[in-house]
Amino acid sequence: QVQLVESGGGLVQPGGSLRLSCVASGFSLEQYAVGWFRQAPGEEREGVSCITASGDYKTYNDFVKGRFTVSRDNAKNTVHLQMDSLRPEDTAIYTCATECKIKNSLGTYEVTGSRIVWGQGTQVTASS
Repeated sequence: QVQLVESGGGLVQPGGSLRLSCVASGFSLEQYAVGWFRQAPGEEREGVSCITASGDYKTYNDFVKGRFTVSRDNAKNTVHLQMDSLRPEDTAIYTCATECKIKNSLGTYEVTGSRIVWGQGTQVTASS
């Protein structure tokens, strides 16, 4: 079965850290750029980060740049999102996908893979 499964979400105090994982099954993730997206209640979904298939280019939206780091381990068919200095406004459902759409001060960066797969998401809550 072709799927992406996220894990690592949870409840953390403001200023804390979480590491999300996105694991692919049924296909080889190394052929695809991977985007992380988030959606808070009542808000539109926004792109958070993107990493190219080779891992040599990474980009972030302006709200998380400098606090979040995306990486990939193609041998494990996995992409990670390290989230540090979490803020209450980071609270959202985080989802990974084999496509990217990032809007930041540099413009809009989009990548669409030949196979579009989305995970189900994992809840991240930063609250005291």
